[in-house]
Order: sequence, then structure tokens, then C-alpha cells
Amino acid sequence: MKEILIYPHKILKTKAEPVKNIDQALQDLIDEMLETMYKAPGIGLAANQVGVLKQLTVIDLTEPEDIKKNPIILINPKIVAWEGEEIAEEGCLSVPNYRAPVKRAARIHVVGYDRNEKEISIEADGLLARCIQHELDHLQGYCFVDRLSPIKKALFRKKWAKIKAQAEKERRKSK
Repeated sequence: MKEILIYPHKILKTKAEPVKNIDQALQDLIDEMLETMYKAPGIGLAANQVGVLKQLTVIDLTEPEDIKKNPIILINPKIVAWEGEEIAEEGCLSVPNYRAPVKRAARIHVVGYDRNEKEISIEADGLLARCIQHELDHLQGYCFVDRLSPIKKALFRKKWAKIKAQAEKERRKSK
């Protein structure tokens, strides 16, 4: 299992590099990211959230209590089309205990590779589209709080010091 970096860690603000080859080290990283995401629990995790600057994200929208998991592995993902827009509340494993409304495309088309080096193409809407956009933002060095309006960003900064201290206390307790 990997440790999830907490905002505003420098790596979270750094653009991830494309994956050049899908080797055993990458397969191990994928497995560790899935384990970390499920334990958190979360529905998506980008490699830079665990300190690795690679264009890799894992996503799974199944409920935590579901025994059968359905992970989506996206390597070198790119959104090639989008349409519409919607605003919905988001949270993030790197910004624990904070949620805020964020504007995103309503529908997207993303391409990339899976862990078997197979090209994949996903047309998504709803929560899956939102989650993919959120994780791809991470790969570009952005966190969802970077997308907040100036007023909401100012409110976030005020609350964040307290939230971060509480999250660290909880994290230490759970170890």
C-alpha cells in the first residue's frame, strides 16, 4: 500500500510524465494504487497522489462493500472530446474531509491504454466522466480546489488548516 500525499504537496502540483513501457514495476504500482484506493476508500487515484510522476490513474465506481471490483486502469490518458457542462460536488483523497462544487464537462471521450498495453476508448457521462476528469487534472498537476472560484478558494484556505490538522491526527490514529 502507498501513502496518499496531502494537498498542497509539491508533487501534486507537478505534471506527470508519459509512461514509456508497461513493465513489472508499473504492474506492481497499479496493484498498490488499487489497494490504496480501495482501503482509503475512494473511487479514483492518480499516480502523483502516491508520489509517482507517471501518467497513470486507477478508477473504480463499485461500492466499497461489493466483493467484485471493476477497476479501470488508464495509462497515458487523453480526453479527445467533451460536451456540455455540469456542476457537482467533489472530494479528493489528497484533500480529505473537504468537498466543494466543481464545474466539469457533462460527457467526455477519453483514450489511453490499459495494463495489458491494449488501446482503450471510453465514452463517459455522469460520475464516471467527473471522476476521469478529476484524475486527469491530477496528472496535469491540478487539484479540484484549483478549479474553485476565488471566493470559494478563499473559504477553502481558511478551513484547510483546521481540516488538515484533524486529518493528520486521524491518519496517525489509524496506523
